[in-house]
Amino acid sequence: MATLGRTSCKLFKIVQFTPIFTRNLGHVKCNKSFSKVLTTCACIFGGGVVFYTTNYYSNSSTVYALKAKPDELAKSVKLTSRERRFIKFASVEYGGQLYMTPQDFLESVVEQEPRPRLKRRVLTTKEIENLQDQTPQLKKGSSQMFRKLKDKGIISYTEYLFLLSILTKPASGFRIAFNMFDTDGNQRVDKNEFLVMEKIFSYAWRGKRGINDDDDKLAEGAHENYVNDDQGLQRRHNVDTFLQIHFFGKKGNNDLNFEGFKQFMENLQSEVLELEFQEFAKGHETISEVDFAKILLRYTYLDTDEYDMYLDRLLDRMKHERGITFEEFKTFCQFLNNLEDFSIAMRMYTLADHPISKDEFHRAVKICTGIGQSEHLVSTVFAIFDADGDGLLSYKEFIAIMKDRLHRGFKSSAKNEGWEAFKSCVKQEMKSVA
Repeated sequence: MATLGRTSCKLFKIVQFTPIFTRNLGHVKCNKSFSKVLTTCACIFGGGVVFYTTNYYSNSSTVYALKAKPDELAKSVKLTSRERRFIKFASVEYGGQLYMTPQDFLESVVEQEPRPRLKRRVLTTKEIENLQDQTPQLKKGSSQMFRKLKDKGIISYTEYLFLLSILTKPASGFRIAFNMFDTDGNQRVDKNEFLVMEKIFSYAWRGKRGINDDDDKLAEGAHENYVNDDQGLQRRHNVDTFLQIHFFGKKGNNDLNFEGFKQFMENLQSEVLELEFQEFAKGHETISEVDFAKILLRYTYLDTDEYDMYLDRLLDRMKHERGITFEEFKTFCQFLNNLEDFSIAMRMYTLADHPISKDEFHRAVKICTGIGQSEHLVSTVFAIFDADGDGLLSYKEFIAIMKDRLHRGFKSSAKNEGWEAFKSCVKQEMKSVA
């Protein structure tokens, strides 16, 4: 039992979604002693789950979870973190293909778990047509469009990847993204050019199955007639999705110009940030400095003590709580989308082992983004990441944590997460017992 307890404790530290789950409970205030009690309970509970699961499945030939067969479970291990998250949040299905709704997408980027549901909703052709009729035109888009649509629209997995990439694009990258779709270089994107995403995805489908270029003809035939990929992610579909109709109209004959494309990207970035900000603001115009720190740290893989260290450091140094406005929060997140450029600008300081002052930080951010940060926000950032209180930024620490924030938990390699981490933990524990 002691071995089981140690294994479960290690599991809670290794599996990647655990720290993120902790971040999403970050707005619940509790003292350190309670945190330790909570950790102990989690370890005991985890041990109980492992013990129960091991005994249950060893004495039963039927697996009830998602009605998956053993060979299907083995295949699901190979899914990427993005594929698993899409499957987890996708709430509707049509023709055997899984889809997200606009509300599902928003929840997938700001929540750890999807809203409770009994099962996925299977849409009929008539319901699909009704959804298409309710899709707004591009010129009627706004920074509240996804929230207003709620479940009135469908988003495919390839479009989910596209939307995720938008969230981390700096303004300078909008033109590059547009030009990638504009294959004929006429400064307009038509529906066929947009659907190049599906072709790219089909290449990935073939690569995963070891189909090389010499088998192109066979591969095309196999993919064209392919019925099931075990998860409903990679099937080609003929139904027009919410994005296709929004960009190109119900008849699919409209073109998308750069201004419309840029406005859509800016609106989506703003909408996600507004949703995240309001989670902590709860209707107020500002969030506290501590809440701002929690938002920055929520997608990191810090252990509980490290996470508390950053918050305690901020609380100790913050003399007066003034709050962070949405505009301050938004401009800082726009800066994070330019993090790679900022890293290059700061490289000369790190090569010389020279820490960064507030003035140097201000200047580098303005050069990279063209947008200045407020004095109060920069002071808050320094209060969080100034390790020894000398008024200088701990650069490497800051960059590493901001990259976690930017990528929203998708940065790490698959070998360190989920089932693989659990297996590694058990093997190590069995070796120590032997």
